[in-house]
Amino acid sequence: MRVLICSDGSEPADKPVRLGGLLAGPCQAATTLLGIAELSGNEESLRAALESEAEMLRGFGVSPELVLRTGEPIREILHQTTSEHYDLTIIGAERKGTTGLYWRAEKSYEVIKAIPSPVLLATGACKTLKSFVVCTGGKNFIDAAVELTGKVAAAVGASVTLLHVMAEPPAIYADLVQLEEDVEHLLKSGSELGRNLLAQKKSLEDLGVTTDVRVRHGLVLSQVFAEVKERKHDLIVTGSSQTRGPLGHYIMGDLTRSIVNRANVPVLVARAAKSSETMRPSLWATLKQIFGSRRDGGGRER
Repeated sequence: MRVLICSDGSEPADKPVRLGGLLAGPCQAATTLLGIAELSGNEESLRAALESEAEMLRGFGVSPELVLRTGEPIREILHQTTSEHYDLTIIGAERKGTTGLYWRAEKSYEVIKAIPSPVLLATGACKTLKSFVVCTGGKNFIDAAVELTGKVAAAVGASVTLLHVMAEPPAIYADLVQLEEDVEHLLKSGSELGRNLLAQKKSLEDLGVTTDVRVRHGLVLSQVFAEVKERKHDLIVTGSSQTRGPLGHYIMGDLTRSIVNRANVPVLVARAAKSSETMRPSLWATLKQIFGSRRDGGGRER
């Protein structure tokens, strides 16, 4: 595993460094500590801060490679992650206020959308990595996130909860709610949800990770945070997906954005599984297919 930790040398940057140490040490990950100075005059002070942060990482058994760049942070992170392959990028995610819809700095969103690797946002005061919750959605597009979560959980000795939240039905369907929350029955039901959750649970257990499945009813966001509070999870895992077509950037759904905004524990934004290049047509191939279908072999309109 290869991990990139991003720092601007400020005191809040200690959060991603500490989190990176908790993760990279047990994973025996090859780790790069990337320092970014927005102004050229800040390079020397940043270099000194990076040396201090590197010493902190060595305390976790991590020997980081130090890279210093000057420029706009998002552009420099994108440059680093496209020139080198990383399995995970760790960034800070400070709040920009205590109220309002979007609490996290916009840079956090832009990094998630731009770079190719999964992103771990260092929010809150994380001292241990022992319990993870995965917001599955009950679909197999989250399988890549489950796989990454399993590898990390196995290395750090964490348990994983697969959480699926269903809409609250009317009170007259209380028996249905009870049946849906019977996880054992759900996993044996043969339904799409049951099959996907069972497959995800098995893939984690095959890695030696203690795994349970939880089903809750209500508003998704409130139920996710209720689960985190009740079970004292150290990490939330949610997803993002790649846009289709020639522009290969990533998008965050409303749920992921809301979790990132409000979480007081680290959030891992994992990628949906990528389609192979052979399955994703080029822009030219798409246009040719659209307009070519209107003509016959002689070039005449059909």
